[in-house]
Amino acid sequence: MRGLVDLRVMVVTLVFCGVAAPLTAQPADERETPAVPRIDFTQVITQPAGPPPTPRHTGIKAMLTGLVTDVEHLPSRENLMWVGIGGGLALAVHPFDKRVNRELVGNTRAENFFKAGEAIGELGTLLGSASAVYAVGRLKDQPQVSHVGMDLIQSLALAEGLTQTLKYTTRRERPDHSSRNSFPSGHAADTFAFATALERHLGWRYAGPAYIFASYVAVSRLPANRHWLSDAVFGAAVGIIAGRTVTSNEAHPYPVAVVYVPGGAAVVFSRDFGRDASRIHGLSPR
Repeated sequence: MRGLVDLRVMVVTLVFCGVAAPLTAQPADERETPAVPRIDFTQVITQPAGPPPTPRHTGIKAMLTGLVTDVEHLPSRENLMWVGIGGGLALAVHPFDKRVNRELVGNTRAENFFKAGEAIGELGTLLGSASAVYAVGRLKDQPQVSHVGMDLIQSLALAEGLTQTLKYTTRRERPDHSSRNSFPSGHAADTFAFATALERHLGWRYAGPAYIFASYVAVSRLPANRHWLSDAVFGAAVGIIAGRTVTSNEAHPYPVAVVYVPGGAAVVFSRDFGRDASRIHGLSPR
């Protein structure tokens, strides 16, 4: 019974990341830039804007250019909020990491139920699916379809870049002691990036199934003894950050650094108040 309660807690935690994900900043012409930097957590419950505008070109060159732009706009106010949400949830569940691991590893029922998660959450599987969507759109001259595929590919690339950077910076040991690249979970990051990009393009109707799928994959890494619960939770936040950055129409500069410390992570941010406080960097349609 205790193991079932733990499993429910982790699923609810991961789904919370997905439920909170459909948020958007107000359009640039309706927003007043505050003189003092702040994080608007009320955005979590706002109605999402429409899908990202379809670019004129969705070729390989446009995709690579867009990926560079996405990296440039990673430091943003919204992403800082998601670092706070993901980091806070990861720290909250961190004390339960070993307990959840003991309950799930060796649990035949859990292992059988989540066994498929490893395969369907592999980067190759997700990237193949995204590439197929992109190829169909290009071959049939359907820019909206190819745009979805392009954003899926870029979201996966950005999620992987963030994940691998954190993995080899934090050097957290996996629960099976196979390596020191446990934090965060790559499967969680990639599937949540995929789900977030889909939700941004296709709307709320597809958000539920997409995030349930992503949560299933994220949790599947625990019975497999490959990740701790906090790895999966923060990985989900990394994926949401990647998916929303790629599909965002605007970005707000906010230098942020995440530093891993024993027992958790610290978020360090700074801002040069000598610069024009009203300066806004916008992502132009690609």
